[in-house]
Amino acid sequence: MAIFTSAAPPVRKSHAKSRATRILSRVLIYSALLFWAFVCLFPIYWTVTTSFKSALDVTQGHLIPWLDFQPDWKGWRSLGLSPDSIFGTSTARAEFMSRFGNSIITSVGASILALVLGSLAAYGLSRFRYKFAWMRNDDILFFFMSQLILPPVVLALPFLVLYKALSLLDTRLGLILLYTLTVLPIVIWIMRDQFNSIPVELDEAAFVDGLSVWGAFFRIILPLAVPGMAAAFILSVVLCWNEYFFAALLTSTDAKTLPVMVASQTGSQGINWWSMAALSTAAIAPLVIVGVFLERYIVSGLTTGAGK
Repeated sequence: MAIFTSAAPPVRKSHAKSRATRILSRVLIYSALLFWAFVCLFPIYWTVTTSFKSALDVTQGHLIPWLDFQPDWKGWRSLGLSPDSIFGTSTARAEFMSRFGNSIITSVGASILALVLGSLAAYGLSRFRYKFAWMRNDDILFFFMSQLILPPVVLALPFLVLYKALSLLDTRLGLILLYTLTVLPIVIWIMRDQFNSIPVELDEAAFVDGLSVWGAFFRIILPLAVPGMAAAFILSVVLCWNEYFFAALLTSTDAKTLPVMVASQTGSQGINWWSMAALSTAAIAPLVIVGVFLERYIVSGLTTGAGK
């Protein structure tokens, strides 16, 4: 009498193997992300902790507060921002507030101006067809973006001579105009993708209802482009806030910004690491707050049109 035995179905083994593969791949992905997050966040952690170190702790490379070193307000005291000096008179704090105000005015002013000009240019490149010599819309957009390739040092002498002739040296207006030119290509690029993602039929429907081109732009299209405008504005503020080369070249006293003040912490006696770290922490704090609370606008604005 023959006895037939059936082999165990391989489906269960295959399912277990695929599940183990998925778990392993997920572990590797999260491990890589955690490692990259550590690499990105460690400089910020080092800067913040250094602002609470003494000279000895800085030179010995202590990293963990209350374990490797005892935190001190030395760095913040040098800026007049420590708890025991913030309510008193401080020349260093007055200088810091002046540079902080210059950074806010120049960054926000340039970003608003670039957003206005860039939105108009981007809407024209998105909705109309231009011909300038051999250049078409894509060529014009590439011309704007190609301005980012030019090294800033090439423009140093022309801008220095021009600003001296126009009496714009060491003025906030001079930095605002220059920063506007710097971030304008990026604003045009972001806003053109934003306008391309909005159907042209909305413009046509607005025209049928009796609106002009300007009416359709301001009343219909612009409200729908708010995520892209927010992303372009935030990115412009960040780029202007961190700009150092032209701020150091074209300013001397009245219009200096925070990056120039951070670099000035290097003296004949060496680098005051604690003061530089405290100043850097105070300088990046507004950008961190903006990034945390407006992150969804940045992501939605920069990814517009990515699914096309």
